[in-house]
Amino acid sequence: MAKKTKKQQEALKLVDRTKAYEVKEALELVQKASSAKFDETVEAAFRLGVDPKKADQQIRGAMVLPHGTGKTQTVLVFAKGDKAKEAEAAGADFVGDQDLINKINQGWFDFDVVVATPDMMAEVGKLGRVLGPKGLMPNPKTGTVTFEVEKAIQEIKAGKVEYRVDKQSNIHVPIGKVSFDLEKLVENFNALAETIVKAKPQAAKGTYLRNVAVSSTMGPGVKIDPSEFAK
Repeated sequence: MAKKTKKQQEALKLVDRTKAYEVKEALELVQKASSAKFDETVEAAFRLGVDPKKADQQIRGAMVLPHGTGKTQTVLVFAKGDKAKEAEAAGADFVGDQDLINKINQGWFDFDVVVATPDMMAEVGKLGRVLGPKGLMPNPKTGTVTFEVEKAIQEIKAGKVEYRVDKQSNIHVPIGKVSFDLEKLVENFNALAETIVKAKPQAAKGTYLRNVAVSSTMGPGVKIDPSEFAK
């Protein structure tokens, strides 16, 4: 493991690793414990009581955070004709069809989110082996396979985030930057937590929210008491 810097060691002293904090207090500690010279991303992590190997316990979706993520996403849209024009007018950074598919196959990945109209998916699907591992493959569940191109782009630019349970039953989602006003971080977290709670599969048994924590890119994790919002 990398040796912790003096600032990181000081940050660790601020957090009681055995305690589960209220949301506001936890996020305030994340801000105080931030020690990097750049504006760190604040991330929320949820450990869920689901079995991701079972199809009826898969959790995946997307939502728009009330105050965005603090990062402007670069959006690529696969579309033709009028839908391509709509994408350009809505502010997409890259719009095209076979030309962009060829470019990606040659190793180009200067974008953060991919949107595709349904009629393009037969061709875009062939990029699964390169886009899939990077989490960039368009998916109807996250609203990135749609004919409502303008709406999709506007939501992404406004701070839309995707959430997906991994093989270890965890969900990790960015909820803003350390420089955000504390209240905005709290509102973003609460909106995400509410969405995750509502996404509970009917087949999930026992405690749904096992562990919840927040952290900054370089800072320590701070536990949150799940009972605060798991009502």
